[in-house]
Amino acid sequence: MADTLTIRTAGIVTVQDLGRVGRSRYGLPAGGAADQHSARVANVLCGNDDRAPLLEITAFDFACVPSADILVAVTGAPADVTVEGGVRPQWEPVSVRAGETIRVSGIRRGLRVYLAVLGSFEADYLQGSCAPDTVLGFGPALSGGDELVLRAACPPPDHPLTRIPLFRLNAPVPPFPAGWTIDVTDGPDRAEFADTVSRLFEAPFTVSPRSNHIGLRLRGDVPRRVTQGEILSRGVPIGAVEVPAGDELLVLHRGRGVTAGYPVLAVVTATGLSALGQVRPGQTIRFRHRTLDQAVTAHRAQRAAVDALRTRVRTVFDALRIRAPDTA
Repeated sequence: MADTLTIRTAGIVTVQDLGRVGRSRYGLPAGGAADQHSARVANVLCGNDDRAPLLEITAFDFACVPSADILVAVTGAPADVTVEGGVRPQWEPVSVRAGETIRVSGIRRGLRVYLAVLGSFEADYLQGSCAPDTVLGFGPALSGGDELVLRAACPPPDHPLTRIPLFRLNAPVPPFPAGWTIDVTDGPDRAEFADTVSRLFEAPFTVSPRSNHIGLRLRGDVPRRVTQGEILSRGVPIGAVEVPAGDELLVLHRGRGVTAGYPVLAVVTATGLSALGQVRPGQTIRFRHRTLDQAVTAHRAQRAAVDALRTRVRTVFDALRIRAPDTA
């Protein structure tokens, strides 16, 4: 029989990856992990391909039990991570024995935690991705008792002298502040807001409880469109900051539909999108203007930090003779 990871306490947990790249042209939302940076790092820490399936745990407590020895990594929002009651670190690989309970509880400051397993696990795919699509009913949330088939086992690697796991890999951990600053570049309809554009950057906005993976609703001093006339529906990017008539901003996230008809004042940067995936209802957001060059530089720096981590992980895994199967 295949080894499995059995869900004991589900809360809100889904199987995710980095989403459906290039499928927007067919009308499919990108989907995928809301915090792409944390998801990517979790897989890198396990020696997996960046796009390997992993678990996205949202807001509530979670527990699971493997039937074989495994290696896991837990990233994302600060939380209490234990293995059989013993405290374990986030943002580092952690050895887990068969039958031991992995528990994630007390998620705070952010909204989502990611759990990757060395070798990953089997998952269903739609258009090249295992990410859920709520419109099509693909990839429902997991429930207690569900089992995921593991692709690899990993006997616990120990230091030959101290007999303790040897992992100190200095993963690039982002900040999780009480109030978030989200970088944006100019949107295609910026000129239609004239001087009211400054409102976007002058005061904080509060995240509404009606926010979800499709988009965030923000309350605050909303910029006002000064031109008249309707806007035809057109393609909109992930991260579009839309200004409908009313007292809220809409910020589209990875579950967004590919077309919309509201004016787009700004667009959240790639690094800002990962941060936005961690913002909790009731928290505040301040927007910060960035040029395209600044946005690209920040994204490249973040990806370079992940690439450097990947090199460190490979070096350590080679030294400890840890091998993961192909998870691409």
